[in-house]
Amino acid sequence: MSEQTFSLPEHAPFGHEQKVALDALLPTLSPQQASWLSGYFAHAAQTAGAAPAGTAATASAPAAAQAAAPTVPLTILYGSESGNAEGLAERADKAAKAAGFRSAVFDMGDYESSRLKDEKNVLIIVSTWGEGDPPERAVDFHEWVMGDGAPKLEGVNFAVFALGDTSYPDFCECGKQFDKRFSELGANRVMERIDADVDFEEPFNAWLSAVMPKMVEVAGVKEAVAAAAPEPAAVSAGAGGGFEAPAFAPPAEAGYSKNKPFPAEVKDAVILNGRGSAKETLHVELSLEGSGLTYEVGDALGVFPENCAEVSEHMLRCAGFRGDEIKEIDGEYLTIQEILIGGYDVTSLNKSLMTKYAAAAKNRALDALLQEENRSKLNDYLHGRELCDLFYDFPSVDQISVDQLLGLLRKIPPRLYSIASSLKAHPEEVHLCVGVVRYDTHGKQRKGVCSTFLADRRGVGEKVPVYVHVNKNFKLPADPDTPIIMVGPGTGIAPFRAFVEERAAVGAKGRIWLFFGDQHFQSDFLYQTEWQSYLKSGVLTRMDVAFSRDTDRKVYVQHRMKERAKDLYAWLEEGAYFYVCGDASRMAKDVHQALIEVVAEQGGRSAEDAEAYVKALQKERRYQRDVY
Repeated sequence: MSEQTFSLPEHAPFGHEQKVALDALLPTLSPQQASWLSGYFAHAAQTAGAAPAGTAATASAPAAAQAAAPTVPLTILYGSESGNAEGLAERADKAAKAAGFRSAVFDMGDYESSRLKDEKNVLIIVSTWGEGDPPERAVDFHEWVMGDGAPKLEGVNFAVFALGDTSYPDFCECGKQFDKRFSELGANRVMERIDADVDFEEPFNAWLSAVMPKMVEVAGVKEAVAAAAPEPAAVSAGAGGGFEAPAFAPPAEAGYSKNKPFPAEVKDAVILNGRGSAKETLHVELSLEGSGLTYEVGDALGVFPENCAEVSEHMLRCAGFRGDEIKEIDGEYLTIQEILIGGYDVTSLNKSLMTKYAAAAKNRALDALLQEENRSKLNDYLHGRELCDLFYDFPSVDQISVDQLLGLLRKIPPRLYSIASSLKAHPEEVHLCVGVVRYDTHGKQRKGVCSTFLADRRGVGEKVPVYVHVNKNFKLPADPDTPIIMVGPGTGIAPFRAFVEERAAVGAKGRIWLFFGDQHFQSDFLYQTEWQSYLKSGVLTRMDVAFSRDTDRKVYVQHRMKERAKDLYAWLEEGAYFYVCGDASRMAKDVHQALIEVVAEQGGRSAEDAEAYVKALQKERRYQRDVY
């Protein structure tokens, strides 16, 4: 197709700013697009009574444009814990509008469930959290859809994109449940659900490019556009005529991002625990100078680690490789050991990976373990084991190839750490508070991939690939005078250090109450001198601590909350925001239950009413959690 050149003549009836804008737009138009616009405005002129150019026809163009505005609705529902599903929903919204839909995006926590029966077209983008659970703000909507009171959804077109992590047994379970339930309620599945692992960009782009044309077809967008468009050439004709949905390429990214991480220099790294501690907590300071990266308190930092050479070497030996086998990657010849260190996850073990390996290994014991009747045995086996154990315990009958090995593995995923600093307090820096993971299971020493990468394999002056991960669900109140209550035991203290630094930097007047807990006062009081300084200056209003191993009775943060129930409830009644950061499996659940009990006791409410009070806090975003 020959290249076309568009330009406006000098006498064209447009102002200077209009001519500049049009001169920038017109060269980008394809012949199809130019033809469509020509027909569109010709039709507008006819509607206006063939008025002279630049007068009535021009004035009628807005009316014609309004008549051609999208009329076919599409609702995009997302359930997000860390922000990934939300970001993808926003991209889907742009694609839907480009395809001719009148689209709208809703967090499941903000969506009015009663509207669902009246929807026509729905896209669901949802992550799975914990043991196959929905994200926190999606819990109520999920329970309602799964319950007996959910309405019939005949006439609703839908499709699901599910996010998950194959290192967890209930991979993408929440997305699977929504997909199945919508179908049970009579909705029309436009295309099969796609389940994406932590490296979700490529699957999402493929899903979006496939689902949008299908939605256009079943929802009648082509007919709606054709009806609203002018006669001449109407809209660009595809194979089916009338309308052709655009292709949806991933958005162009400027600067550093997850797909292009910034090599941040380590400025400082110190262990926060004192002598005799059973823990190893690392404070890391990274330079963002020259990156252009910014963040808000509450956001997370994504870190791309490299594998420990010893760990990857041991895994290769268990799989029957020497480690010096050569493979060509993009014209470069590398050893399999070199490829694995920076490129692949060499530790995570899950049923999906085991199933793929079993097809090549032809190991009868492994085949038996993967049978459905042995599910509990499989779960027991997976607990605390890594990839090396699979190769050692279930050797392949024939040596697997390098390509087969790489086909089993996923790309090494980044780790997200709650940012422990404020840019206002530390310009062009970002700080992390990292619990270094080392433990023994099944007779082997194990180590956390990213935590030991930061602790052992990256020293001061060396570089760490990072990017900023926005977390819209964990933010300070817009009003700096609003009181806040923060519960952060262990490394859960990280974002609250950032919160306090931020409020100190802006001179906020809002009261701040911190609950902190760990094992021992003498060795595990993280950032102790900083908290003492903030208390002395009045930036930090009050602080309650719980050190579980210093007394015969183990005392945790939830116990301190209940001891301070009267004041805690008074703060909530005065509009305080309540934040929790840390372990999701036990601590966050115990704190949640303690909060309900405080509300019930101090507010004179039944357990049911207290739960409703706490849910209202969540709905109003006055109760926010950053748990892992």
